[in-house]
Amino acid sequence: MVNITLSIPNELHKLVKKHSEIKWSEIARRAMWIEARKLDLMDNLTSKSKLTEKDIEELDHKIKAGLLKRYS
Repeated sequence: MVNITLSIPNELHKLVKKHSEIKWSEIARRAMWIEARKLDLMDNLTSKSKLTEKDIEELDHKIKAGLLKRYS
């Protein structure tokens, strides 16, 4: 297994130190697995897409315009 070092804000460090009974590395590992799996799924779903960046930008604009119209 590979080791990594994380930088966290001082406030978070204080909270973590209060609960030394928690295996924080395990929590970080699980969170990273969850995010990595989401990215892997996204990559798999988009790998066969024929959409171009321009197509995606146009869809994005249309969706946001529709949401703005609906909720304003």
